[in-house]
Order: sequence, then C-alpha cells, then structure tokens
Amino acid sequence: MIDHLTLGVRDIEASKRFYVEALKPLGIGVIMEYGGAVGMGIPGKPFFWFGATEKPGIQHLAFAAMDRESVDAFYQAAMAAGGKDNGPPGIRAHYHPNYYGAFVFDPDGNNIEAVCHVAPGAVAAGKPRPTARKAVKKAARKTVKKAPAKKKAAKKKSRRK
Repeated sequence: MIDHLTLGVRDIEASKRFYVEALKPLGIGVIMEYGGAVGMGIPGKPFFWFGATEKPGIQHLAFAAMDRESVDAFYQAAMAAGGKDNGPPGIRAHYHPNYYGAFVFDPDGNNIEAVCHVAPGAVAAGKPRPTARKAVKKAARKTVKKAPAKKKAAKKKSRRK
C-alpha cells in the first residue's frame, strides 16, 4: 500500500490554491507545511505532499510497512537489487516519534521509501495476526472443497431435466 507521495510543482502557491479547492470535496485539506512543502490529507495523516521544483512530477514514493522488520528487509532487498542508499533504516523523529523509515534511489534515481509508523514490537493495523491467518487459510480450503461439490450438484440437476 502507498503511505504517501511527493509531487514536484513549478509554483507552490498556485498549486496550493488549486489542490485546496480541487480536493475539498474529497475531504482532503492542508494538514501541515514543512520545509517548503505542503502536506495534504485527512486529520492526522498527510499523505499527499507537493513542493516547488524545476522538474515537476513525482519526486518521492513511500510504501507502508506493517512493522520495523519489514522496513529493514525492504532496505536490504532494495540494496541487493541495485538500489543506492538514501538513508538506512532508522527513526526520523523530526516527522514523529515512531516514524521508522528507509530510503533508496531506484535505478532511475527516484527516491523510494518504506515506512512504519508504529512503536517497536507493534504491528500496524491491517496485518493479520498468526491465528487470523490460520483461520483465513482454513476458510479458503473449505471454500475450495465446497466449490466442486456445487458444480456436481448443478450437473446432476441439469441431467434430470
């Protein structure tokens, strides 16, 4: 899942006026301004950022990680795949106390990040617990087993007619 992205714009004030009005019907507004960039989103979560640059377009893309171990694994995998370091895994307290991220440049020089927003040992919302995973797998097996039986019953009914 995408956590946030940063868009480069030529004129930050013109873009701010545009996005404030265009995104208002979606419930998206300015949440914060930081370091020459505007962060928009819903209360407590700026997920769309933009800042002035000579080269407009996506400048940064961050993927949500469920835990800090996943951020570490992303960084190692990205580096092994040919990425260039742009900030090893660690706390970025200037964003917030539990901001744990890692940054790499992809082969085209795009700034790619994995970020976890929860405390050490915690798991972000949405990650199934081991017991939930077992229940989902068990339910999936039952569904698969039932499907052929339904097809056979339907074939028997069509033969009777």
